Amino acid sequence: MNLVDHFVGKHLDSPRRDAVAYVDSALGNVSYTELFTAAGAFAALLAEAGVARGCRGLVLADDAVTTVVAILGLWWHGCAAVPVNPALSDTDIGFIATDSGVAFGYLDVPARRRDAVTAVLPDTARLDGDRLRELILRQRDSATVPEPPPQARWSPDREALLQYTSGSTGVPKGVPHRAGALLSVPAGFGRVAALTPADVVLSTAKLSFAYGFGNSLLLPLSAGATTVLIDGAVDAQIVATALHRHRPTVLFSVPRLYAGLADSFDARDSRLRLAVSAGEALPADLCERTMRRLGVPLVNSLGTTELLYIVVATTPADPAPGTLGVPVPGVTATLRDRDGRILDDDLPDGEEVEGRLHIACASVAGRYLDRPDATRETFADGGAYTGDIVRRARGGPIRYLGRADDFLNLGGYKVSPAEIEVVIRAVAGVGDCAVVGIEDDHGLQQAVAFVVPQRDHEPGAVRRAVMTSLRGDLASFKRPGRVEMVDALPTTWTGKLARNRLRTIGAS
Repeated sequence: MNLVDHFVGKHLDSPRRDAVAYVDSALGNVSYTELFTAAGAFAALLAEAGVARGCRGLVLADDAVTTVVAILGLWWHGCAAVPVNPALSDTDIGFIATDSGVAFGYLDVPARRRDAVTAVLPDTARLDGDRLRELILRQRDSATVPEPPPQARWSPDREALLQYTSGSTGVPKGVPHRAGALLSVPAGFGRVAALTPADVVLSTAKLSFAYGFGNSLLLPLSAGATTVLIDGAVDAQIVATALHRHRPTVLFSVPRLYAGLADSFDARDSRLRLAVSAGEALPADLCERTMRRLGVPLVNSLGTTELLYIVVATTPADPAPGTLGVPVPGVTATLRDRDGRILDDDLPDGEEVEGRLHIACASVAGRYLDRPDATRETFADGGAYTGDIVRRARGGPIRYLGRADDFLNLGGYKVSPAEIEVVIRAVAGVGDCAVVGIEDDHGLQQAVAFVVPQRDHEPGAVRRAVMTSLRGDLASFKRPGRVEMVDALPTTWTGKLARNRLRTIGAS
């Protein structure tokens, strides 16, 4: 198969050939024909530079149509793409570049960042974003386009994409994805989102993030939809402006940004028909407030880098606030104990069980790059363990309890931080919160709550209200030993809560 034909070339023999594939801040509207032509031209540059087919190519760039072209061009040439967020530190970028063993680098970053990467990979062929933009503009103005090289043929099991975990619990790990896995995504969650050529998609998650890669590349290109790309940092105000300016029909975002939209977004001229949330837990009350504000269903979902994209989700017809929903088409989800035994096979009606979430489907990666111990722990029993503890009744929706490594051991009791966070978030004046476990002076674990007050509320008053609510709504053994007021919660480059950094802050 040809990956570029599968996602882009197939539209050139349809009315979509001249339709807009991407809306880009630098190049404006880019059609499917322009996208396909640019990918072929990029592949020709790779061949001219002597880049070997079958190698890995670093794509260090923010969201832009040129970033998509670089990924497609690498596939055209038969190379695996390694997308990396330029917001990462030089140390992290250098680690990924060397750990992945890339033989080529597409660098669309300021000169200082290019120099840092060049120092790590001095003998690697490179191409910068300015040259690619110039190439696309020249082709746009030219009456003739050079014949591109032949597209590489891909077998389903060949590595086409190497993504890195966000590093929220330690050093990022490389996750190789097969070409066949990329094709399975539209047949999975793609059937839930049901994108059509009439859709305009906006994702706040970046292409370098597994969630964003599916949102802005795999799903919309497969469907022939239009995608709006946002470069730079994203906050609720930027998202609201983009919603009004571009009027997308489908929004992919994360709970923290939906919280901002739920407070102030004016949906009167919105064209949204669907919103999707992933990346972290979506509280039921936030889901309900967001749906009321946006006026559309908010689908909650779960996916990981190890699984490539979303594997469990609610549906537009049944958003079911407070749940993760059910496995998407093609996915088998089971709850298992520490020994891998399935817990939810033959449950009596109405009885719930909790356990480790295990996923089996065509998009499971199968391994980490050069991490045999971590591979054995995660990729086992015919699929992968997500690291989440969930609850489920037979045939019912899956309910998220927390990360397995985040559960607290408080006086011998296993307590989910999410249970405490639900109580805190319900307090008036709380903007955000997170609970982590930290050892006290005796080496015993205690729960510490970090609370972000809303801007118009006095922190001391919010803290007192939180303490009162915890005393009234939680059993004594579940109550945090400390409540710390902070201006903001630390996050990873993908926008996830960085609990490891909170533990460091709380222990200092």
